[in-house]
This record gives sequence, structure tokens and C-alpha cells, in this order.
Amino acid sequence: MKLTKWVELFVKSRRNKSLFLGKKVKTLRSSNRKINLVKNRFWKSFCKGSRTFLITLSCYALFLNCHAFFLPTRAASIPPNLEIYNDSLVNGWVDYGWANRDYSDTSIVRNGNNSISITAAPYEGIHLHHAAFDTSGYTALTFWIHGGSVGGQRLLVGGILSGKGQASYELSPLLPGVWQEVTISLSKLGVADKPDLDGFYIKDVSGTSSSTYYLDNISLTAVEAPSVVDINVDGSQILQKVDNRLFGLNSGAWESSFTSSDNTSLLKEIDNKVLRFPGGSLSDIYHWSNSTTLEKDETTTQPLPFDKFAKGAIEAGNQAFITVNYGSGTSAEAAKWVRYSNKTKGYGFKYWEIGNESYGSWEYDTNERSHDPYTYAVKAKNYISKMKAQDPTIKVGVVVTTGEDSYANYTDHPATNSRTGQIHNGWTPVMLSTLKSLDIIPDFVIYHKYINGPGQENDATLLQSAQSWTVDIANLRAMLSDYLGTAGDGVEIVATEHNSVWSPPTGKQATNLVNGLFLADSIGQALQTELKGLLWWLMRATPETDGNNSASLYGWRQHGGYGILSQQNTGYERYPTFYIYKLLSKFARQGDGVLKVKSNYALVSAYAVKRTNGTLSLLIINKSPTEAFNTNISISEYSPSKTATVYSYGIPQDEAARTGIGSPDIAQTTISNAGSSFSFQIAPYSASLISLRTTTQ
Repeated sequence: MKLTKWVELFVKSRRNKSLFLGKKVKTLRSSNRKINLVKNRFWKSFCKGSRTFLITLSCYALFLNCHAFFLPTRAASIPPNLEIYNDSLVNGWVDYGWANRDYSDTSIVRNGNNSISITAAPYEGIHLHHAAFDTSGYTALTFWIHGGSVGGQRLLVGGILSGKGQASYELSPLLPGVWQEVTISLSKLGVADKPDLDGFYIKDVSGTSSSTYYLDNISLTAVEAPSVVDINVDGSQILQKVDNRLFGLNSGAWESSFTSSDNTSLLKEIDNKVLRFPGGSLSDIYHWSNSTTLEKDETTTQPLPFDKFAKGAIEAGNQAFITVNYGSGTSAEAAKWVRYSNKTKGYGFKYWEIGNESYGSWEYDTNERSHDPYTYAVKAKNYISKMKAQDPTIKVGVVVTTGEDSYANYTDHPATNSRTGQIHNGWTPVMLSTLKSLDIIPDFVIYHKYINGPGQENDATLLQSAQSWTVDIANLRAMLSDYLGTAGDGVEIVATEHNSVWSPPTGKQATNLVNGLFLADSIGQALQTELKGLLWWLMRATPETDGNNSASLYGWRQHGGYGILSQQNTGYERYPTFYIYKLLSKFARQGDGVLKVKSNYALVSAYAVKRTNGTLSLLIINKSPTEAFNTNISISEYSPSKTATVYSYGIPQDEAARTGIGSPDIAQTTISNAGSSFSFQIAPYSASLISLRTTTQ
């Protein structure tokens, strides 16, 4: 079995949307044996230092980037050190070591009950992995190490960014019989101030078998919080223009409430700009002409047919992304859909996707070679040509994923990177190179991004994960250039699914304030990249009570749900993500200019745009649950008047929804101390939008 197949089994069936249809969620679960086989193969290639390591590691990088692991942790004071090991791995850190190791050893312990014991053969060691997160809030890796009864072990410590090893640091030979504290600056490991740290390793460097040594109390040392957070806005240069497709939602054919009388007003209230239909993995079993899904001879009629979706989208002033059926449909069926939508009915829907996550084993695929990038590309040519024959003005996109060796499901159509000369079998390189050989260039590529798995949520780490957008988009752009050449320059990158948790059941984090702040930060980060569209998963979802509702997670709602609105038999609930979307409607829209903004503290994010009406919007996000921060805001090349409007959403509004006392809606206030330099206090767990006008407006 191929490594990627093992990884897919380990992932399980990702976000099976049949949950929303009331069906049993089908899950792929690997045995411990298969997981260990993956790890052993991974680390054997690492300790040999071979090119195989780089290929295998990049495959892992994709998996770990798309399917992150977070575990609950306590809310800490500011600044919090990030514990990695304290009697056990915590805060989302997981073991991918390849030496003989025990994370619950009781023989030699510094404090608490357990330590990690490692008995390493030549070049073996441990690897502590975490989903990619930003390191700008941390300065050093600290741990305690004990040489056992013999000592003398020679060890190398290294950092990893997006699955790639960085600088390493060799420890002095360990002393026997004593605990020693080791502190290594992140700069020495090459991972300081990076958006995509995903692990550390400690391995033997002597080349001989070593006696047992021990580790305890591993952590990352946090940067001390400044007394005043400096936020600098550079108004002199527009980095890029805002695209309305960055403010969109997924909707599904199962979504009966979409036809409710207040559906249009809800979409207009948040100024939503784009909707996606018919919904995730359901797309690959959906037949549009009669609104049915067919999977393994089971036919289900969906309550939201295409015409009713189209009517609701147009009434709300929304453009649409339509996902045609690749898994069990045909190019002819897709072409008929385009003709019916844009010619017969005149809906004018511009963006069309070929299939959902076609690279993954969780996706329904009845083609002769399922989840095959070569087959997908060959068939995509037919889809594109037939669909555009019906309406030449549409834009058609194909499915991609990050990593040149990710989802290498087959090896008989290898792709050669034109820049590096390296051969890769991953989904995206093979698919793109095949399209190029067929003389077909897509209009856009489709990327999906989720952060962590169900049951593994953590508030603090989720709020530092949005920075990895820059790495993801740069990776995709590089592959477009390497495998399509100059023809790839005009291909847009669009993310048509995004949320915190990649599979149901979702827990309370999804419906509480932290996920709203994560949404705001993600859109702010996306604006720093060339990403042209970002569609949140999802508009409505039925509340789920069987997810992670741990007290370690912030929030009073004791249920999960992907939607910004609940979908219930009677009525609905607006979640914080709804109000954050409403807040963002006042922040930026089509044609606004993105400005360069810098904050000097990781728990305070800031973003700004110069709007087409001449105002300047400054969005500030406080990621601390307990601390209010005083900020000093400096704005160059823009002269604000003293009076400014502030829109905010945070703990008081969320509490109002719980108690029924006060307004749960975004708050609007006025400040009178604005200018080119002014102070502003940002409340704990909040997003504040300061709308500034010039002195001449």
C-alpha cells in the first residue's frame, strides 16, 4: 500500500456532508499498525538523510497542514508559554518519533509523574509535531534532559517548517545522573518569526546506539507582552485590490431553510457576495436536473433544487460557484447544467468547479481510476471544452492541494518540475502537467483549508493558525509556475471551503466567539496574499451535541455546528461568525485597496484598507481571552480627522446573546482622539473596526 493511502486511512473520511442529510457518517479509520508503518517509513528516510526523506516529508507536510491536530489546554495569563510536554504531550503536540520511546516513563522524572524515555539506535530520535502555527509570539525552545546512568549521548535538535527541516543545534554530550535545562533560541533553529512551524526533532548524531536518556517539561517560551502594542499603517502604497469573492458562504442542496422568507434579508444583512452550491462532497453524487443524490444505488431527493437556490442567490445579489459532478457524473451533464443556468434561465452564474476534493479517498469517485490526477485532468479537458461551448464567458476551475508529493495515489504519470528538475507524483503536479500537455489551462484552481480535527480543538493555537495562508498560497503559486509555465500566471487561486474543524462532529469552538475571531483573522491574512476568493463552510448547519464541548474551550454554547446560522425545525440562532461577517461588511469590499500594517505583538492582529469612498478601515483583533491591550496607532500618508466611528464585536455582545440582557449585535461607538497618531484600547477576545475619514471629508 502506498504511503499516501496509509495517510488517507489515518485521516478518515473528511467532512462527509451526508451528516447534514441525516445519514450515517462513513469513516475510514486506520489501525495502530498502519499508523506505525507510516511513521517508521517516514523516519527511516529521515535518519538516512536521503532524498526519499524530502519526498516523504513533503507528503506529510500537506497532510498535517490540511488536517491539523489540536488538543484542549487551559486559558493562561499573558504572555503564556506554550507547553509541549508535561506528564504527557499537550496543546496539540503529537508524537511522530522513530526511536524506541515511552512518553509515560516513571523511572526517572524531574517533576510530576512521567517523563519521556528514549533509547535510540544510530540516528534515531523523536519528532514532536504540531499543526503549522506562527512563532512570532515565542522566543525559545526549552526542555530538561537527563543522561541516564551512563550519559555521553550526542544529540541534534532541529526545527521544521511546513515539513522541511531547518537549522539544527548539537547539544554537548549528556551528563549522567542529573537533569540539565536546555534553552535554544528559535533563531538558532531557523524557525523564529515564521508562520509555519510544525515540529521539532531530537535525534542521535553519533551514529552508534545510545543508552537511554530522558526528557521532561518541554515548552516554547513566550515573548513578553509589551506595555503598549504599536500598530503602524502605511497609507502610501496599495498592495492589491480587494475582491468580493473573499466574502462568501457555502450552501447545500440539503438546506431547506434556504427558501425561508428571511433568507434574503439575512444574506443582505451581512452583505454576502458569493454562494457555493450544491455543497462539498455531495457535489460528486448530485444530479442537478432532478435535485437527487445517488450513492451506491441509494437515491435521495434534496430539499433545495437548483432553481430555488438560484432564485435566492440572485434576490440577495450574490454571484455563485457551482460544483459539477465529477465523481459520478459526466461532462455532458455538466454542460447541460451550464446551458440551463445561463442560457435557458439567464442566471449568469460565472464560476464553475469540476468536482470537490477529488484527490481524497473520502470523495465518491466511480471513474475507471478513482482519485487519479491524470484521469481527472484528461476528463477535465472534456468538461471545460463542453461547458464553455455552452457559455464562453464562464470561468472553470480545477481541484488542487498543497505539496508536490501529496496524494501520490499513482506513480505511472510522473511530473517533472521545470525549475528544479525533480520528479513528483503528487496530485497537483501530475494534474497540472497533464493539463498543460493537453493544451488546457484552467481559469482558477480550487483549494480547501481546514485547521484541526474533531476533538482536538484548542483556542490559543487556532487563533495563531491563520498566518499559514501566506505559505499555502505561495506553495500553490510556485506549482502553477513550475508545471504550467507562463500560462499559469493568469490562473487565479480560490479557496471555496474554509473553517476550523475538518470533520464532524464539531464541538463548541465552532459556534462560539473564538471561531468568529479566527474567521476575521483568516480574511485579514487572506488579504495579504493573492487569494481571490474565500468561502466559509457553511451558511447553516444543524446543531451537533456530540462534539468537543470541553470546559477548556471558551464559550457558553454547548453544541457545535459549521454554520454561521443554526438550522433547526423552528427558528435559527445567529452565531458569532454571523456577526463577524456583518462587521467585515463595513471593513472591505470590491475595489478597496489593501494597505501594509504591522503590529509588534502576536496576540494583536491588525489589517487596513483604503476604501473607494476615501475612508480608511482599520481592523484590530485581540486574541487574548483576558487581557485588554493599549495600542498606539500610527498612520502615514493619510490624515484622519479626530472623530472616527468604531464597530466592535466581542465578549459583551456574546454575553448579551447568552443572558438576553443588552444587544448581541455589533456595537457602534465614536472616538474623538483619532489622528495620524492616537491611542486605542482593544478589549479581550474582540474584533474592532475603526472607520477613519480624512480632515477634508
